Amino acid sequence: MSAEYLPGLRADLRVPDTAGPAPLVVLVPGGGWQSADPTGLIPLAEELTASGSTTVTMTYSTTSMGAEYPVPVDDAACAARWAAQQAAAAGHAPEHVVVLGHSAGGHLASLVALSGDRFGSECPAPPVRVDGVVGLAGAYDVRALGHTLDPFFGASSSQAPERWDDGDPMRWATSPSGMAATLRVLLIHGDADTTVPLQQTRDFAAALTDAGADVEVEVVPGQTHQTIYAADVAAPLVEAWLDSWH
Repeated sequence: MSAEYLPGLRADLRVPDTAGPAPLVVLVPGGGWQSADPTGLIPLAEELTASGSTTVTMTYSTTSMGAEYPVPVDDAACAARWAAQQAAAAGHAPEHVVVLGHSAGGHLASLVALSGDRFGSECPAPPVRVDGVVGLAGAYDVRALGHTLDPFFGASSSQAPERWDDGDPMRWATSPSGMAATLRVLLIHGDADTTVPLQQTRDFAAALTDAGADVEVEVVPGQTHQTIYAADVAAPLVEAWLDSWH
């Protein structure tokens, strides 16, 4: 099923062959906050669906479209709400709702998972409780990325510190209002990644663990920023993690 979950923004729902409740995995693509092409995540989504999960691939507003924070996060939150609604309507009520993101998508996914109902309030679909997040070489510490996110936030961190704080997964991980203690988290990173430092994943995992999250970290030898989301690399790790919930 392919549809617009918001005007101009598409999502594709895939349901497993077996009827009944199933995990729901919403896949959020990377693209440096400048693009949001879900094509690269389709093989992973198809593999997860074949193993019994409902999956959704989606796009969202980007800086190349003139979007700034918090719009892309609102979009990702709305896609999760829409996905849960559509999965239930298709006869696959979500057992768990997991937001999975690669790179910049990992940044957005972690914000959605950690923030409760903070984002997506204008979404026509009802709120949904996210209880899991998967980060694939995600960007979690926004200030460690320097000026890379200036276009995303519409200002530098010195010009808009409150906005940067609000859009910082590391801050949400330790915030009293964050949802870290309610989450299961899987963080996957390749040790040959030269785009997003592995330290981003390690620091985020430590912060989440300190806050009470159930965190698993998988450092995959030889994998780069662009190979870590390949179905044959990521799917077995995500499937095993999902299976461990039963």
